[in-house]
Amino acid sequence: MTTTELAQEAWPQRFARRIKRMAGPWGVFLEGFLKEPVMVGSIIPSSRFTIAKMLAPVKWNECKLFVEYGPGVGTFCRPVLERLPRDGQLIVIDTNPLYIDYLKATITDSRFIPVLGSAADVEEIIRAHGHDHADYVLSGLPFSTLPDGVGEAIAAATHKVLRPGGAFLVYQFTAAARDYMARHFTHIDAGFEPLNVLPCKLYWGWKD
Repeated sequence: MTTTELAQEAWPQRFARRIKRMAGPWGVFLEGFLKEPVMVGSIIPSSRFTIAKMLAPVKWNECKLFVEYGPGVGTFCRPVLERLPRDGQLIVIDTNPLYIDYLKATITDSRFIPVLGSAADVEEIIRAHGHDHADYVLSGLPFSTLPDGVGEAIAAATHKVLRPGGAFLVYQFTAAARDYMARHFTHIDAGFEPLNVLPCKLYWGWKD
């Protein structure tokens, strides 16, 4: 390859990096969506209204381990860490290395553990970090577009890993997640947040 060809190849890459830096976390979020749309489900992070309402039922003084599936660029991570006790931990799990690398580079809290992997393997992941159970699990994964069998596997694994009295917190644009949750959680509270793009359904599945 000639010097001219190398320069021509490098220019689009330099331009893409510059655009990403200008866009900040929104640029990273969009790039992740374009790479794995069925695993992200939205091109816009959740609103502060969704975050506040979703986290409202959590008893933070009883929370030692909070787990999040599909953290993206950390929209929920920072609010969770602000509320989490000093001796608590937040483990986030994502299949997209772009998001995991971004979170490692931008969140330095010692309680924060980003993991590249599948939510279906949550039990194995938390045990690898010294935990027998989770107190709360949060998910924004789009259950309606997940590959066949994945949604059911995640719902089953989440119910198994939660302690009694713990909860599976889910925010979605459709009711698909509730159908998966109902197979394992007998007590599910539901809510709705209109001040989000798009307006979203909220579910809290409590483990008896």
